[in-house]
Amino acid sequence: MPPVMPMLSRGKHRSPSKGACFMEFVSYLAGERWSDHPACTHPLLAGVARLVNDHTSDAARPHLAPLIPSVIGLTGDDPRLDVRIALRCATTALPVVAHERQLAMAVSILSAEHVLAELEGRPGMAERSREALARVPDAARWASTFGRGIRVSVKGFRRYAAPNTAQLAVRGIAQACVPDPDALLRDLLAGAIADCRALVRPPAERVVDPARWADACRLTTR
Repeated sequence: MPPVMPMLSRGKHRSPSKGACFMEFVSYLAGERWSDHPACTHPLLAGVARLVNDHTSDAARPHLAPLIPSVIGLTGDDPRLDVRIALRCATTALPVVAHERQLAMAVSILSAEHVLAELEGRPGMAERSREALARVPDAARWASTFGRGIRVSVKGFRRYAAPNTAQLAVRGIAQACVPDPDALLRDLLAGAIADCRALVRPPAERVVDPARWADACRLTTR
């Protein structure tokens, strides 16, 4: 990584001179039009990055910067991407969020595992999902009863359940009574990036142009 780190801030900005969020910095580095919705990143992954950016404290937000290059070019049409991202959000949030959100996260995990089983033609549940559900057995039992007989379509999960899961998870972690919610949010984003990379498998690691990175830092901090 270049030695200079950008000054990231919450929300959407009209231009670099007004500041930059995580995804706006991505758009500049990727050579796209200035936007927090650049085409170079999967829409749901970009959504998670915006949520994490906005719910991370000002003091901890600079620690997100090293992840910026890793989302450039990380996109594709594989429906498993949305499901894997949502599953990462739900399994990270489930053990730490408030009770009412735990119920929603447990339902999201079971729904995501059902959709993945359909997409991949495999039975069973991933170890990470089993471990997360085992940590909150009451929520897991309720979710299992609630979801009995309900079939979630791939299209419906991608359009509605996945983005809702991401929002509830990130907000729930930010408000959770844990020692360092900022670190957990960063871990969530890093894990989602790794999950996408395992499916997309880009041909090479993104190399950041130091001059462009420094220029973006200069534009967003002046």
